[in-house]
Amino acid sequence: MNAPAELFNQHLIDPEICIRCNTCEATCPVGAITHDSRNYVVLADKCNFCMACVPPCPTGSIDNWHMRPKSAAYTVEEQLSWDDLPAVLSDSELMALGADAASVATAVAEASTASAVASTSHSDVFNSAAFGATLPPWSAAHPYTNLHGPKAPITATVVGNAQVNDAGTANETHHIVLDFGNMPFPVLEGQSIGIVPPGFDASGKPHHARQYSIASPRNGERPGYNNLSITVKRVVEDHQGQPVKGIASNYLCDLKTGDTVQVIGPFGSSFLMPNHPKSNIVMICTGTGSAPMRAMTEWRRRLRQSGKFEGGKLMLFFGARTPQELPYFGPLQKLPKDFIDINFAFSREQGQPKRYVQDLVRERSADLAALLKDANTFIYVCGLKSMEEGVVLALRDVVTQAGMNWDSVGQSLKQEGRLHLETY
Repeated sequence: MNAPAELFNQHLIDPEICIRCNTCEATCPVGAITHDSRNYVVLADKCNFCMACVPPCPTGSIDNWHMRPKSAAYTVEEQLSWDDLPAVLSDSELMALGADAASVATAVAEASTASAVASTSHSDVFNSAAFGATLPPWSAAHPYTNLHGPKAPITATVVGNAQVNDAGTANETHHIVLDFGNMPFPVLEGQSIGIVPPGFDASGKPHHARQYSIASPRNGERPGYNNLSITVKRVVEDHQGQPVKGIASNYLCDLKTGDTVQVIGPFGSSFLMPNHPKSNIVMICTGTGSAPMRAMTEWRRRLRQSGKFEGGKLMLFFGARTPQELPYFGPLQKLPKDFIDINFAFSREQGQPKRYVQDLVRERSADLAALLKDANTFIYVCGLKSMEEGVVLALRDVVTQAGMNWDSVGQSLKQEGRLHLETY
């Protein structure tokens, strides 16, 4: 008689509601998540059920578990081909695949404790994502999320589209304003939306939504209007420098006033700004990662003009290859020095040494250390995934040089919703 099939709870991502934001792959500490041009999937032989990817997921698509015989685990190739999740197997279906009743009951019980066991494992490798908060600041406004899903997107009208870095430079970046008319679409600084490009991919399937951070404050790009803005870089090459035309970015950068777009969301319930008086905000970003920082800065600027809010300090660390490529460079130069402390890092400026945002963080260590000692200080990091570790390591150096213990400070920043990482 054959032994009963060994069962396990396979971790799966729902492709129907996933917005391909890369949060799960960037967060996973063991490299158990991968993707192609269509889907993000979990590698069954690598996932250790640590659950690190679950809280940051903006849609909940990552939180799916199907009991399977290990010998019949869904392969990566199968998962990459899905448009939606297959049905969960019933106990009788599992037994038909070789499991017995006792092994089914045992597998269910073991699955409920797997994450607790995995979370106790220790690694000496520095994991920057482990310090990112999954809770919002205590004073953040209540966010609305997932009001419009992939099956029922909302239509927005383009009311503005302008390039916000120097014409003719690499990394052409556009500021695009979308109006929702009379349809409710409430957003907060730090949230994002999904844009559904029209048309079909090479397989004849509709394009998936692409995620973009909102670049305007809660009361609209134009105050009092039901609109918002996003910051989009036109993609013309892949990470290896090979020519490629990004589907969504080129579609968005080419939009004209009066065009309509399909929008889903909003997304995001933790990367939100504090709203209590004297709260300090430290913003560290590169490129289009400036979008949520622009939203937060503009909201604070409007509050300052109203005279009804006593804001704390604002510090911005902004990186780009050159001043010409940096979005919003001109408007940033016009902000009062007593309102925001701006620090630029350029990595490809002719005749100058390469400088990155983490270099600026270390250079301003005395000022940052003073802010980090204040429980009213909140830090936001947004940009390419490659910057994240360097920035968090720089923050660790600032804390250590100031005579504080990073393990203690880092955990406090995480648990109190004061260090937020949104990289891609």
